[in-house]
Amino acid sequence: MTLLLQVSDPHFGTDQPPVVKALQQLAQSLKPDALVLSGDITQRAEAAEFAEARAFCDSLGIARTLVVPGNHDIPLFNIFGRLFNPYQGYRRAFGPEDDKLLELPLLQVVGVNTTRWWRHKNGQVSAAQIAWVSRQLSRGAPGQLRVVVVHQPVYVLKAEDEHDRLRGWEAAVRAWAAAGADIVMGGHIHLPYARELSAVVPALGRRMWCVQAGTAVSSRIRRGVSNSVNVLRYDGAVDAPRQCGLERWDFRMATGRFELGQTTQMMLGADSRSAVQCRT
Repeated sequence: MTLLLQVSDPHFGTDQPPVVKALQQLAQSLKPDALVLSGDITQRAEAAEFAEARAFCDSLGIARTLVVPGNHDIPLFNIFGRLFNPYQGYRRAFGPEDDKLLELPLLQVVGVNTTRWWRHKNGQVSAAQIAWVSRQLSRGAPGQLRVVVVHQPVYVLKAEDEHDRLRGWEAAVRAWAAAGADIVMGGHIHLPYARELSAVVPALGRRMWCVQAGTAVSSRIRRGVSNSVNVLRYDGAVDAPRQCGLERWDFRMATGRFELGQTTQMMLGADSRSAVQCRT
C-alpha cells in the first residue's frame, strides 16, 4: 500500500499554530510515503514565510516530496521582484520552479508550474508543458497510479469559481488522459472535492479524476469549509478493477485534531462509473 498526503494552500503567514500542530500529528500517525504540496505555500512570498513552510515540510518526516508554486508564491507588491526574479523565494526553499517528477514503485507524480508572473491569480498550462507531462505519463510503469499536480483546478463545481479554472485545462485533460493519467490534483480555491472527469468531459476515453484540496492550515478558509488535507491510498492490485481510495481529513476545533471526514473510492480504468462515497 502506498500513501500520498496532499497539502494545499497553507498560506504561511496566515497559518494557525494549532492546525499546524494537528497536521504534524496526523502525518506522524499516517506515515505517508510521499507528500504533495500543491501551491500557495505562502501568503505574500516573503522569505520568512518560505522558511517557515520549508521547516514545516521537514517536520512532517516524509521522505519524498513534490512541491509546485501557486500564484501567492510570486511577489505581489514587490514589482521589481515580480518582474525580474519572481521565484527567488520559492527557489531558496524548494529548488527550481520547473516542472517535476516523483516516482515510487506504485506511484508516479508529475508536477506542473501553472503560475505566470504576468497573471495575478489565473493559471495557465502551455502546449509544451502538456506535451512534457504526457511523455512522463506514457513512461509510467504498469500498475503505477499516475497523478498530475497543478495549482489551479481543471474542473470547478460552482459557477462562481469558473474564472479560477486553469487556462488550457481541456487540452491538458484530454492529452493527459490519453497518456494514462488517473488523477489531476490541485488547490487554489480552498474547496475540497473529487469529480470523475470522464463524466463531464465528452469522449475522454478513460476514467480520470479531478481531486481538489482545501486550505490545510490557513485562516483563509471558505465559509462553512474547515481546514483539510487529502490522503490517497493505492495498493496497485491488477487482478481486480483498479481503484484508489481518497480520504479527506478535516480539522475539528473541538478536538484540536484532523479527523477523517469523507472517503471516496475512485474507480480507475477505461469505463466511466460513479464513485462510492461514505462519510464517517
